[in-house]
Amino acid sequence: MTPENVTGPIAHHAEAPIWWPGWGGLRWVDGDAGDLLTLRSDGVTRQHIDDEYLAFARPRTQGGLVAVGARTLYLADDVDGDARAAASLFDDTSVRMNDGCCDPRGRLLAGSMGYDSTPGAASLLRVDAELGITTVLPHVTVSNGVGFAPDGRRAYYIDTETGRIDVFDVADGDLRGRRSFATIAEDDGSPDGLTIAADGSVWVALWGGSAVRGYDASGQLIATIDLPVPQVSACTFGDDDLGTLYITTSAQGLPADHGTEAGSVFAVRPGVHGIAVLPFAG
Repeated sequence: MTPENVTGPIAHHAEAPIWWPGWGGLRWVDGDAGDLLTLRSDGVTRQHIDDEYLAFARPRTQGGLVAVGARTLYLADDVDGDARAAASLFDDTSVRMNDGCCDPRGRLLAGSMGYDSTPGAASLLRVDAELGITTVLPHVTVSNGVGFAPDGRRAYYIDTETGRIDVFDVADGDLRGRRSFATIAEDDGSPDGLTIAADGSVWVALWGGSAVRGYDASGQLIATIDLPVPQVSACTFGDDDLGTLYITTSAQGLPADHGTEAGSVFAVRPGVHGIAVLPFAG
């Protein structure tokens, strides 16, 4: 499988892609710029969120979107409208939000990381529809990809510094029984963002590994998609049939003369299909 570059290197730190028909298809963030990007038929547009960092965005059930900045949650009533600050997630300026998703109950799961990746300084938070905040996982280092199996009975999670993808059972809406699902050898890169396919397979971006890997529901490696850039940040399924895997890449940490396509979004058809994104109920 050879991915196609569909945007060119238009972002510095492309992250957190998501496909939602209600906002025109594919959106992702340029984190350090605080911009939400949309891929349209005539090119890419940018929507700025006035924050020091933009971690990710998700659609809302009643329309509009939720966006997560460095430490602030934003809401917009229209997908292309202005986003307003709606909740402070925490006050520690040495920590910022990093990645997240919504659970089957419409609650937002949002993970953080220290700017210097201080071990145990971060957490995974849950934000309900009324904007109440609960700590799901304390003492995390770099909270990254999180997603739910098609039947909602399992959740997959990455704390990048562990070098693992972990899996939880989901019982009464809570994550229980954390255990290792797959381990990434240090020489192969670090696990970053992830997405889940309709067949239960788990697709994981490898930061520093120039690849996305696919694992079946038992944790066995089934596919490796090589990318022409080292920092592969996240991936999501999109298009009308959810059969295209869109992959974000980053120039973060690379020298100015790196000479690669880092910061581009790539696309490939891996032979499996995704599941519809879960929206935020707030």
